[in-house]
Amino acid sequence: MSETPDRTPLPRSFFDRPVLEVAPDLLGRTLVHRVSEGVLELRLTEVEAYAGAVDPGSHAFRGRTARNAVMFGPPGHVYVYFTYGMWHCMNLVCGPEGEASGVLLRAGEVLRGADLARPRRRSARSDRELAKGPARLATALGIGLSLNGTDACAGPDAPVGLLTGTPPAPELVRYGPRTGVGGDGAPHPWRFWIDDDPTVSPYRPHTPRKRRLDSGRATA
Repeated sequence: MSETPDRTPLPRSFFDRPVLEVAPDLLGRTLVHRVSEGVLELRLTEVEAYAGAVDPGSHAFRGRTARNAVMFGPPGHVYVYFTYGMWHCMNLVCGPEGEASGVLLRAGEVLRGADLARPRRRSARSDRELAKGPARLATALGIGLSLNGTDACAGPDAPVGLLTGTPPAPELVRYGPRTGVGGDGAPHPWRFWIDDDPTVSPYRPHTPRKRRLDSGRATA
């Protein structure tokens, strides 16, 4: 990157908008995670929007649960979930309180703290792959369930924050179907990324789980 990223914190009003406005506007913003060992900063290059009650692909589609409660809270908070029994994924809550929606952070470029991220992502072949995918992003930055519900707009001493960064030119923003989403939510073109950025993850369509055959009968 040639430009010096703007270090002005994003206000809560940035997130208090419809999710389809917030999601593409997060591209190029700087995500900050302060840990005991130091500070990690990441330029967001790929995100996905999830629109709650009107979105079959959203965790909040069927209403509020203990797991998704943060999505119904104030905008600007962090929603972290655990998936496949091994990975964490990070989202940013947006829209008015009480109407669940959020943006999944799918990929980014590590700008600061790569020395902290590399030991967590030993399989990465280069720094471009440190946060290339939502689980990899969370792993590289040390994001876990302890951050669920954290206020990302709480100020410079908060563990997580968002800075203005360097948004891409509008003509570089691309959109398409979300990765791995099936059913009625599959066609929504709610994945946004920066064109030709090497840190963006590859698109993969939803693959239905295969049923196993047990004594001649299929089991889920």
